[in-house]
Order: sequence, then structure tokens, then C-alpha cells
Amino acid sequence: MGQMIGRWIRGAMLAPLALLTAGMAFAQEDDVAARLAALEETVAGSASAYVDNSYLFLIGGLIVMFMAAGFCMLEAGLVRSKNAAMQSTKNVTLFAVAGLMFWLTGYNLAYPGDATLFSGLLPTNFAFWSGGDVSLESESGYAPASDWFFQMVFVATAASIVSGTVAERVKLFPFLIFTAVLTAFIYPVVASWEWGGGYLDSVWSFSDFAGSTLVHSTGGWAALTGAIIIGARKGKYFGSTVNPMPGSNIPLAALGTFILWFGWFGFNGASQLAAGTAADINSVAQIFANTNMAAVGGVLAALVTTAIMYKGKIDATMIFNGAIGGLVSITAEPLAPSMGMSVVIGAVGGVLVVLTVPLLDKFKIDDVVGAIPAHLVCGIWGTMIVPLTNSGASYAGQAVGVALTAVFVVVISSIVWLALKFTMGVRPSEEDEEMGLDRAEIGLEAYPEFSNR
Repeated sequence: MGQMIGRWIRGAMLAPLALLTAGMAFAQEDDVAARLAALEETVAGSASAYVDNSYLFLIGGLIVMFMAAGFCMLEAGLVRSKNAAMQSTKNVTLFAVAGLMFWLTGYNLAYPGDATLFSGLLPTNFAFWSGGDVSLESESGYAPASDWFFQMVFVATAASIVSGTVAERVKLFPFLIFTAVLTAFIYPVVASWEWGGGYLDSVWSFSDFAGSTLVHSTGGWAALTGAIIIGARKGKYFGSTVNPMPGSNIPLAALGTFILWFGWFGFNGASQLAAGTAADINSVAQIFANTNMAAVGGVLAALVTTAIMYKGKIDATMIFNGAIGGLVSITAEPLAPSMGMSVVIGAVGGVLVVLTVPLLDKFKIDDVVGAIPAHLVCGIWGTMIVPLTNSGASYAGQAVGVALTAVFVVVISSIVWLALKFTMGVRPSEEDEEMGLDRAEIGLEAYPEFSNR
């Protein structure tokens, strides 16, 4: 009997302890479950951000790739009918050349890591892009090939700028050789100074969000150098008289302008480089809005300026380039400005386009499509105005970036253009130029049912 009472007493004493132990066990299990759930949520969020970031690059790249069609249509519309097939051929082919060269050397030069000399001035990573391990998530937070594709379509944009300026008086193969050098070396080196963490980024805190200088001014300086070395089209200038050579298809040029306007949303928007958080996607949306309003400002300012300068006459080509000038102007900083300030920045770009065109004619620099005013001049303006809305940039740093880009691109471009001029020749014969490069080099006319003009 005593033994039974003793067991009951021990049981009564141990029961609360057992319940407590069981409760602790359940609590530990709940804690482990909560931790696992949190870990799964983090992993899922990371994977979701990885996918979102990669899609931003891919979709943005597709949109920017469509800009190649915009440049093609704009240029084909603004050249004379006897050169439209040649201009179309150049634009398709330069895109292919840009893709090849950016794979062979361009990408790794633009993003060289520590493989640089002279405080990041000269990248030395001359190697083709291997693509990385596609079976694993890269530590960068996006699919490696998505970034390569997005950056590749940017370099093709720089080459298209040159194509329009030197149209109607440059042979195809010398132009493609210059394009190869531009996309394999010139552009990647300039891009490395900022986007690759090189000299401008590390020493001067230079800021160029999507490439007013790195893309557009680079293409603009190369185009200006080519226009000077190659010379004007036959018959363009007689002493101080400018002979207008109107384009063959203004509606086609208008279509090209709209395509470029559309493409700029990918150009600027995807340059946010991330879409995996609410803050990132809000930034992308704001960039879209500001980009659009800058183009609005550029168009309206160009319209009013031409009406004033030409006594009520409206120049459609100036308005088209006003849109492009506004877009280039906002490209260096499309996130920080208010929408009202974006209109102002774009409007100044539109005015600069209209004022620069006759200035080039005064110096007998023949720019067929007005790319130098829209891309070079507005690229400089857009870069220099960044500190007004972005406190992280300085006017001194921006000026250094503009000047360094100018010197490097002009020097290297001059060497290449002159080497081509004195070896294989750059210009067609006067007879071929008069006949038109469609028949002289392509053997296929853009508008065979119409006579050449």
C-alpha cells in the first residue's frame, strides 16, 4: 500500500514536469517551423527578385533592340531615295557587327573588374565573354546572359549614330570596319570608366545613368570626326551657300522617330538594373514618366523654335530630332528630376538641336540626319545638368567625363578614319556618289519604280 502511495506521489510530482517538457518540445518545433518558413520565404523572395531582375534586362533589351529599326527607318527616310537601300543595309549589318565584337572583346572590356591600368583608364581584359555557369544563380542577382544582351544593344545604338551622320558618301566595308573598332574597343573603354567602376567612377564620381555621354556622345564624337575627315556630300556646299538635300520619305522618318521614342523606355527604364522590390519598380515607373516628358518638351520646344527662326514655317525633321534631343538630354539622369523639370531638360535639348543644325552648316560639316545635334550636343547638355537634380554628382566631375570622352573618342576615331582613308579609301567615286550608293554598291534600288533624285 505504501509503495502504491509513493508511486502516486512521484507521478503527481513528475506530471507537470512532463507537461512542461512536452510544451518546450512543441515550442521548439514551432520555432523551427517558423525559421524554416522564414528561410523559404527569403529564398523564394530572392529567386523572385532574380527572375524579375533578369526579365527587366531581357524585356528592356528587346525594346532597345527595336531602336535599331527606329534608326533604320529614320535614316532611310532622311536620305535621298538613291541611297535608302544602302542606309537600310548599313543599319542591319552594323547591328550584327556590334553583336559579334561586343561578344569577342567589348563586354569584358566594359566590365573588366580589376584588369585595368592607370587608375582604371585602360581596361585590359581582352577576352570573349564566356557566359558563366547557366546552371546556378549568379551572385550578381540576375542571369548573366540577360545583362550581356542588354549591354550589347546599347553599343549598337552608338554605332547607329555614326551611320546617320556619314550617310550617302561612305562605302559600306570601310564603314563596317570602323563600326567594328567602335564596338570592340572605343565604346567599351568609355563605358568601363563609369559603368565598369573605372576612372570616372572611382576618381571623379561621374554620373551617367543610362548613357547621355557614354553612349550618345561617344557615338556623336565618332560621327563628328567621320564627317570632318570624310567631308561633305558632293554639291552640299557652294561657298557660303548651303544646298538643301531633303530626305526621300518624311512619313518613314516619323515612324523611325516614334520607334526610337518607344525604345527609350527600355533604354532608360531597364538601366535601373533591378526590378525585384517595390522601390525598384517604382523607380522604373518614374523613369518611364520622366523619359516621356523630356521627349514632349523636346518636340514642343523644337516646334516653337523653328516657327520663330523660319518665320512661321515648321520643319518636320527638326521636330523629329527635337524628340530625340529631349530623350538624349534626360538619359544621364532620368530618375531624380520631377516631371516638370524633365520637360524643361528635354525642351532645352529641343532648342539646342534647332540651333546647332545651321551652326554645323556654317562650318560645312555635313550631318545628313542631324545626329550630331541630337546625340552629341544634347548628350553633353544632359550630362552637365545632372548635378542640378542629383546631389551625388558634381559639375567638375561631369565636365571631366565629357572632356575625357571627347579627347579619347576623337583621337582614336581620327586614327581609324584616316587609316581607312589612306589605305582602302572611304568615299565612293564622284560618279558613284552621283548615281547613288544603292546602284553603285548594293545593286538594288529602294524605290525602283521612281527615278533617282
